[in-house]
Amino acid sequence: MATLSLKSNQTLMPFIAFWVLGVIWGSNFIYMKLAVELISPMQVLLYRVFFGFVPVFLYARAKGVLKLEHLKYSHHFIIMSLLATTVYYYGFVKGTSLLLSGVAGAVSGAIPLFTFILGIVFIPEEKATLKKATGIVIGFAGVLMIALQSGHDIMSSNLIGVLYISAGALCLGASFVYAKNFVMPLKLPAAALTTYQLGFGLIELLVVTKYQGLGNVFTDMHSAIGLILGLGLLGTGLAYIIYYYLVERLGAVSASSVTYLPPVVALLIGAFIVGEPISLTSYAATAMIFAGVFLLKKR
Repeated sequence: MATLSLKSNQTLMPFIAFWVLGVIWGSNFIYMKLAVELISPMQVLLYRVFFGFVPVFLYARAKGVLKLEHLKYSHHFIIMSLLATTVYYYGFVKGTSLLLSGVAGAVSGAIPLFTFILGIVFIPEEKATLKKATGIVIGFAGVLMIALQSGHDIMSSNLIGVLYISAGALCLGASFVYAKNFVMPLKLPAAALTTYQLGFGLIELLVVTKYQGLGNVFTDMHSAIGLILGLGLLGTGLAYIIYYYLVERLGAVSASSVTYLPPVVALLIGAFIVGEPISLTSYAATAMIFAGVFLLKKR
């Protein structure tokens, strides 16, 4: 009986962690939306990275994976901090400030599309097929539908917001390609890599962020708690730790499937909890993005 219970827990815990991570990442968009009404996008980033760095650093220290000798690879960590932290996060925060939070989450579902395109260009073993090319066209058609649904003004906030989210997704996709070519061959623990990435990102933000009005977020405690707890500690720090756990238990490919959940969660939170007026076009476009990503995963 004890053995059966142990096996059941070993099967159940990854399943629970998978869905918890999807909900955490999906809720990030509403927290960004609330915080950016009180402070600048760059200030939101500073809070997020700081409160995300702390638990990841403590986790990496507890595992004993941080080494001074790793700093000889600092140039790689700096590039990763730009692609997968500061520029990527800024694109998402700025884009979310211009879009409904649910719509911003839906557009973020295009991350695998950008990753695949960059992989085709820079990773020799990645091969294009007709099915995958069709997926790219369908997925980006969905992104374009969201971008242009607000009217005929080509410089509408809807379009600009989608462009910011897309730029963030492009940077994150580039980070996967860069990591595969230059970082993964270093054979460093994932917890250490993320600590260095967030650490260098935090240094960059401390240098470039304007501090005037930084405390304005505390004028609304709901926004402050969402930013620090939801977006920082949970959405960045704990989320990375859960992701390491899933990679260890399920493997990298299966764990990466969790990226399907946040767009759906963000859309549901925006529509049914916050009451955002999300159009049928947005739902249809989201379905197209998912269809495109699904085709990319097919062999």
